[in-house]
Amino acid sequence: MNRPFEVGERILLFDSKGRRYLVSLTDGGEFHTHSGPVSHSELLGQEEGVVVRSARGARYTAVRPTLAEVVLKMPRGAQVIYPKDLGPILILADIFPGARVLESGLGSGALSMALLRAGAEVTGYEIRADFASRAQVNVAGFLGSASLDHYDVRVRDIYDGIEETGFDRIVLDLPEPWKVVKLAESAMRAGGIMVSYLPTIGQVSTLREALDRSGFGMAETIEVLQRSWHIEGQSVRPDHRMVAHTGFLTSARLLQDAHIAGAEIRQDANTRAVGDEVGDAEA
Repeated sequence: MNRPFEVGERILLFDSKGRRYLVSLTDGGEFHTHSGPVSHSELLGQEEGVVVRSARGARYTAVRPTLAEVVLKMPRGAQVIYPKDLGPILILADIFPGARVLESGLGSGALSMALLRAGAEVTGYEIRADFASRAQVNVAGFLGSASLDHYDVRVRDIYDGIEETGFDRIVLDLPEPWKVVKLAESAMRAGGIMVSYLPTIGQVSTLREALDRSGFGMAETIEVLQRSWHIEGQSVRPDHRMVAHTGFLTSARLLQDAHIAGAEIRQDANTRAVGDEVGDAEA
């Protein structure tokens, strides 16, 4: 189905040198570079792939941006999770349409976009009001205002507690996710998956120790490296630069057996405590 460009839509312009520009179309607007302006009126109503020229003759091709292109080009106040990690997070967390997901540490909304477009119902905790607002603006700008019906953002510190229960998934971009492990045990359904994004292996080690002491199991940690290739005629080689370390992804599953075991341990402890009290009273 043909979808011509409309007012309010974000498009991507790229020039003959491959430089890319994210542009929000407005009625009467202009896109400016050192090569001269391009009127938005030349783009509105056109189909993807249309070629326009600036006042100085520079050539631009217009397409709709992918999620990865929006994430790298969108306005942001915090460091985003890179596209190379967004896909693996969706797979590690096994995000499915209708999944109830708690996301904490929204930043600029990159991960929120990926979760929402995968069909999740997202509750977002963000400690900074400006980041929470920016995330909502970016989500609406890419997915449309209707997406906010599935995006419940709250200015709240997750370390202070999780208000809701029954989450299918919890996804964290926080410096101390180990503080959330016990909270997550009560907030998630059995079988739910938690995924954490961390920049240093020391943080990962602390998180894994907390997971080992919890009702979570099946924990694993991975790192995703991305290397592109230069292919031009007979010149075929890896690019000199690559997107190497950005963060470590740790996932774990809340096990039903662990829930039961935890309840049994608490029950045994209570039974022993009552027995000790009776013994003391008889003595």
